[in-house]
Amino acid sequence: MPPASPVLCVLGELVVDLLPVPEAGAGPEGTSPQYVARPGGNALNVAVAAGRLAAHVRLLARLGTGPLAANLRRHAELAGVDTAGFVDAAEPVSLAVVGLGEDGSPDYGFHVLGAADWQWTDDELTRALPDDVGALHVGSISSWTEPGSTAIARLVDRLAGSALVSVDPNIRPMLADGPVGATLGNDRESVTRRLDALVSRADLVKVSAEDLTWLEPGTADLDEAARRWAGRGPALVVLTDGGAPLRIARPGGPVLRRDIPPVDVVDTVGAGDSLAAGLLTGLLAAGITGRAALEAASDDQLLALVDDAALGAALNCSRVGADPPSRAELIAARAAR
Repeated sequence: MPPASPVLCVLGELVVDLLPVPEAGAGPEGTSPQYVARPGGNALNVAVAAGRLAAHVRLLARLGTGPLAANLRRHAELAGVDTAGFVDAAEPVSLAVVGLGEDGSPDYGFHVLGAADWQWTDDELTRALPDDVGALHVGSISSWTEPGSTAIARLVDRLAGSALVSVDPNIRPMLADGPVGATLGNDRESVTRRLDALVSRADLVKVSAEDLTWLEPGTADLDEAARRWAGRGPALVVLTDGGAPLRIARPGGPVLRRDIPPVDVVDTVGAGDSLAAGLLTGLLAAGITGRAALEAASDDQLLALVDDAALGAALNCSRVGADPPSRAELIAARAAR
């Protein structure tokens, strides 16, 4: 039976996040902090967030080896994510050790050398992709790390014009530059070049102020940055800045701002991913599955979708780790505002 709606395809990595358990302490000598393993990674978080919102979403991911691989698959399945786009890979699953700042912002230590996530081939992507693609979301480490980033760029080129293409740079500085980045073949110049190509082909870009700080050192005026990015090719740019208002830019138009709903923040892990999922889910539900439809949408229509996405991201921040709300929880929170 054909799908009832176009499919949201999310392409990227699967990561096991080791999150600290502060209340557990670190042992009598302070050398044994306790962690809990949670499914994570930009793509998995986006797909799960969309699945909980009842979107028809397929996750395209290379599932590596290791004792926690089955947990990653199960986490996606429990959210209603179609895992037919999984590729069983021989390389290991990626691991991120997460520290949390006083404001809940995460700090990552990555163990990813030789990991499965960025080894994509053209043939694997062709087999993983469904027939009816409404939107493709790419970003984070796999989109700017070779050899898979080249295959991902070719897929974006192929789908541009026939499906909504969404890009989130989601820079991880340690993996994009410096000694650790060099082990993956990454440096600032190559990562920036690969992202430039993706952004120029994208219809929608979600970028954070942190990403801008790395990609464009010295950026101070975020309004100007949002306008500039909207002139690079995307039809819509959403710029996040922690708990500060979102900036929304379209080519040739004014920069609009929307407040983030206030919540008691536990941590911000997965907040940007929940935002991207909510926006993409809303666009597809509104029948916006291509560039022309996105350009034709009114500011009021898009701002309403951004508000819903921001509410979902805020609810995620009120819980530990990447734990986006269900559709029912989002509807209840919307009604309570």
